[in-house]
Amino acid sequence: MENYKTLQVFQKFPSSGVFHINLNRPSQRNALSRDFFPEFSIAFQSLDQNPNASVIVLSGTGDHFCSGIDIKTLNSFANDTGDRGRSGERLRRDIKYLQEAITAIERCRKPVIAAIKGACIGGGIDIVTACDIRYCSKDAFFSVKEVDMGLTADLGTLQRLPGIVGFGNAMELALTGRRFSGQEAKELGLVSRVFGSKEELDEGVKIIAEGIAAKSPLAVTGTKAVLLRSRDSSVEQGLDYVATWNSSMLVSDDLMEAVSAHLQKRKPTFSKL
Repeated sequence: MENYKTLQVFQKFPSSGVFHINLNRPSQRNALSRDFFPEFSIAFQSLDQNPNASVIVLSGTGDHFCSGIDIKTLNSFANDTGDRGRSGERLRRDIKYLQEAITAIERCRKPVIAAIKGACIGGGIDIVTACDIRYCSKDAFFSVKEVDMGLTADLGTLQRLPGIVGFGNAMELALTGRRFSGQEAKELGLVSRVFGSKEELDEGVKIIAEGIAAKSPLAVTGTKAVLLRSRDSSVEQGLDYVATWNSSMLVSDDLMEAVSAHLQKRKPTFSKL
């Protein structure tokens, strides 16, 4: 396992297939430093290729999920001097690089579950909107904060949030930058469930993650891939994509095992991917 400055990557129960990635700067409320972005990409690429990893749970060490991008990181962009055109071109490359780190969540074939407690602000929203499933504790609060920092959010919130909560809701949240609760996040559809405490969140997500990890890895990774492709396509294009996908993946040992287990009234056992 890699050594990271800004993350913890671990597996609590070796036989479960569930791996954890924790944002790990609790003294800074898990603000996103410059070091975070390359490490985040590496962590997801590594687990994507790890046959023992079936599901990834993403959370934050300490009392908060993420307080957004570190001010020092913002200052490093603002202090670029010299020719305006060349500075702008460098900044665009920097932004694209940071975007790719967040998009690593979607590029990872394994499902990613966000377990959110405390603050989820700015860059934290960028991260959770790229996740496949989101849950939070009752104490969680959210804010699309960039507008209050004199910025246009540029790491994915404005592209992904409308598809999750609706265009009008996303516009209102992004323009006001207002704080909203875990319960409102549930009502908007940003999270699937609100747990009563951090402990209940951890236990609930554990059960859900282990349940997904026990399913056919071909079916799970295929479902994620097809849903993400269909999100950005017409219905006809999405149907064509899943037909092509299943033409190569449908007839598998996993299908045979699932059918046999159902007939024999036992739990199926699937090979690693």
